[in-house]
Amino acid sequence: MENEIKQQIIYGRNAVSEALSSDKEIDTIFVQRGASVGNIISAAKKRGIVVKDVSEEKLAAVTGTQKHGGVAAELCACTYAELEDILEVSREKGTQPFIIIADEIADPHNLGAIIRTAEAAGADGVIIPKRRSASLNATVFKTSAGAAAWIKVARVSNLVDAIKTLKKRNIWVWGMEADGSPFDKTDFNGGTAIVVGSEGFGLGRLVRESCDGVLSLPMNGKVNSLNASVSAGILMYEVVRQRTTPHN
Repeated sequence: MENEIKQQIIYGRNAVSEALSSDKEIDTIFVQRGASVGNIISAAKKRGIVVKDVSEEKLAAVTGTQKHGGVAAELCACTYAELEDILEVSREKGTQPFIIIADEIADPHNLGAIIRTAEAAGADGVIIPKRRSASLNATVFKTSAGAAAWIKVARVSNLVDAIKTLKKRNIWVWGMEADGSPFDKTDFNGGTAIVVGSEGFGLGRLVRESCDGVLSLPMNGKVNSLNASVSAGILMYEVVRQRTTPHN
């Protein structure tokens, strides 16, 4: 019997087809390699949904059963916003834009922690890529302590294009890397976007080249790096500090 199980997973060809034809917010479609589900793949791509080609073992692990029909869909824990929705937040508040970009943060716990901190710091929204990134699944939602329901999260096909759009709106885009300039010497009072790189590889080359500059945190101990969500949190609250401290 086709049904819904943990992690908001729907499996079976009929169930997934029905979900695609409805208004359900679908995060990812998992297709077993070699499965004849071309109609499902086409429908998913028309809606801009990520389709992942996986092994039979992987699909069984995702669904929790061997009787999955060769296809499964993971529903979003909450609805994605558009990039323009995030830009509208600062216009409505009458403040300078403050946006967080997660560049291929694959660990859902890290992404959830970044979203939680971004919401607490008053950021306008978070931007993530469709590929090679954790998404708004149940784990991210839980780790964010529900913050994912309160802050806008946009999922874009191309981060570089998103960064170009932000720069056209006079938003300065700052990447985070170990070889960057000292973060506390940067003025964040104008429109600001902070790009957090992936846990293992940092910023992608094209993303880094698209940034206006790269910033770093001082590392005075024997460990030369911090968890991505911790680094992001420190920089977010430097933005908050500068914007709430009276100017001389």
